[in-house]
Amino acid sequence: MTTTLERPETAVPQHKDPIPWRRIGWTLPPLLLVLVFAVYPTARVLTESLSTGSGTGLSTWSSVLGSELFRTALWRTIQIAVASTLGCLILGTFLALVLAFVPFAGSKVVGRLIDTVLALPSFLITLAFTFLYGTAGAVNALIIRITGDASGPLNFLNTPFGVIAAEITFFTPFVVRPLLAAFTQIPREQLDVAASLGASPVRVLRQVVMPEAWPALLAGGSLVLLMTLNEFGIVLFTGAKDVVTLPVLIYTRGIVTFDLPGAAVIATVQVALSLGLYCLYRFTFNRLMGGSRAAVDTKL
Repeated sequence: MTTTLERPETAVPQHKDPIPWRRIGWTLPPLLLVLVFAVYPTARVLTESLSTGSGTGLSTWSSVLGSELFRTALWRTIQIAVASTLGCLILGTFLALVLAFVPFAGSKVVGRLIDTVLALPSFLITLAFTFLYGTAGAVNALIIRITGDASGPLNFLNTPFGVIAAEITFFTPFVVRPLLAAFTQIPREQLDVAASLGASPVRVLRQVVMPEAWPALLAGGSLVLLMTLNEFGIVLFTGAKDVVTLPVLIYTRGIVTFDLPGAAVIATVQVALSLGLYCLYRFTFNRLMGGSRAAVDTKL
């Protein structure tokens, strides 16, 4: 008996294109957009900050960073941003908990109104505050009519407290929305089991609800902190002359006094602060999510 050995078929080598033109074609347009609209303006601002009357150097940097006005504006910007973010986190968490777990008539209407605020420009909130709580606003007019005084007691819009109140009102929906999305992901059965075991509502909130909402709370708070750090319209429309933040100082240096190198220095500092906060947010978020996954794996 003879055995016929079949000759194995040789695989035909496939020649790959040494240059992945298709991949380059898809990558090039967004890369060009980022370079033109993000990288180039930032680099141009940094270059302008190094220009002096006699060429280039760091004299503008030392002059701006060493000024009392810059340090005051930097500290005021951080104060307002942190206070507004804390206020948004407290108010936003309360509103999200009520809308998610407290059934009442008109809850959907309230949710739609909160969504509407997201579509409004920030200066409209400031104008509404002026009409309501300004020295000649509706609230002061009502108090004057009731008490008969010559002037109303409310006069806080031109202070940092007025700016913080307006920013809390405008930016709170950016905390409410992520929290509502996180609360909807919590199984109702998990809450019912915790309640049936005798856990109080406060304990359920602390040990069941909020641990699931920490990533959403962190995301919303970080977004609010970044936006309040760069907010310009609210500060401008409140007319608070003594409230000088970094965006206001950039506007004053660049538009009013035409000091473009000085404005570029402050803008570079502003960009560095924003990028630093964003990197801190990403690092913290990754650590938090990594810890949550490790905890789940341990339980499993």
